[in-house]
Amino acid sequence: MGEGGGPRGSADFPIDHIARRGYYAAMIETRNITKVFEDKKRGQVVAVNGVSFKVMPGEIFGLLGLNGAGKTTTLRMLAGLMKPNSGQAYLCGIDVAKEPEKAKAKLGFLTGSTGLYGRLKAREMIEYFGKLHGLDSKQASVQTEQLMEMFNLTEFAETRCDKLSTGNKQKVSVARTMIHDPEVLILDEPTVGLDVIASRTVVQFINSEKCRGKAIIFSTHVMHEAEKLCDRIGVIHRGNLIAIGTPAELEERTGAVDMDDAFVELVGHDVAQR
Repeated sequence: MGEGGGPRGSADFPIDHIARRGYYAAMIETRNITKVFEDKKRGQVVAVNGVSFKVMPGEIFGLLGLNGAGKTTTLRMLAGLMKPNSGQAYLCGIDVAKEPEKAKAKLGFLTGSTGLYGRLKAREMIEYFGKLHGLDSKQASVQTEQLMEMFNLTEFAETRCDKLSTGNKQKVSVARTMIHDPEVLILDEPTVGLDVIASRTVVQFINSEKCRGKAIIFSTHVMHEAEKLCDRIGVIHRGNLIAIGTPAELEERTGAVDMDDAFVELVGHDVAQR
């Protein structure tokens, strides 16, 4: 159930519920965040170089880039899993570096690097993460049942995670990210491994969370998903945020007919060399 007793994505949970909590400004913000790694062969490697952007309540912000461009490092800094060398990251106005636990309580973070506990059953896995985020047993159980039904996981509720298909593992991962009904979502390739129907279910759910006033970062390699789903898109390349705008603005800027072509134009010849 959502805040005030209404189900997730219902008309009883309108976009202005965030405003009533006082979040009139950006719910996600980076201010010139930079991350430098030390490499034995290459010396200092600037993975993220002074990246700044904001995501407002009820907005889906796409973060696109080639592998190694700096997307995941940026997301990990926002999630408090990695500290920037300089700059600040904020979730709901909370400085992630200074108050990481308080910031993380506002966040649902999905990334491919976080695996499932193979010995836990699907239901147990989702409930476990609900309790980790402070839900009592009844709340965790109710939220889990809703999410399993939404993602068509009910028939696999008693299946161990290591026995699930790739697609169902991903759906469990998405569900555990949402279990505590966070105000901010950072989703790194949430539809990877999903078939068309399951992918559509996840995308519809993300849209419903947007309509509830949540701020969402959506990172993907599937350009038509980004074009259809995202209000604005940032393109990161070699650690730099090289473009930001609506899909239509980026297509107009590059003279492209869709985001696939716009992305290739923006990142240049690096695509052809891969």
